[in-house]
Amino acid sequence: MSRIGKNPIEVPAGVEITISKENLITVKGKLGELRQQVDPKITVKLQGTQLLVQRKSDERDDRSKHGLYRSLLANMIKGVSEGFTTVQELIGVGYRATSTGQTLELTLGYAHNIVMELPKEISVQAIAEKGKANTIVLKSFDKQLLGQVAAKIRSLRPPEPYKGKGIRFQGEEIKKKAGKSAAGQ
Repeated sequence: MSRIGKNPIEVPAGVEITISKENLITVKGKLGELRQQVDPKITVKLQGTQLLVQRKSDERDDRSKHGLYRSLLANMIKGVSEGFTTVQELIGVGYRATSTGQTLELTLGYAHNIVMELPKEISVQAIAEKGKANTIVLKSFDKQLLGQVAAKIRSLRPPEPYKGKGIRFQGEEIKKKAGKSAAGQ
């Protein structure tokens, strides 16, 4: 049995779950609505305030999907009830971010500013405090979309290994390399 898949998912008050005959799971909550198509080999049952994910056989493919769908459904339930937050830091001289509505404008040392139009499911806030690195706070109820957008922003200027300049997630450790001057000593 999958260690993750066998755990029941607690459904908090205010979250409504609909399971269709085609294995389409719809989760509605105060923050939004999410849908997930589940493989026919996986069954999802709602018993009281618990959501149970079960598999029909012990094949390798079914075992791997068992834990996957349980995690996806748990993230959907947590997302529509509490939401997810990702914080990114801009490290580097002159690196700045400004946000207006769903638009994020980044100054990352290129000859031009980068303007990103974010999906309506994501709220963005750019924070600039004196003496601290600029930060970008992304909030959403959809964990997959939030991770995808955060990875896209990070890919615009990933942290370089010598000085650590670039966009990184808050708390992310960057392994720094010794430069040329340290190699000969």
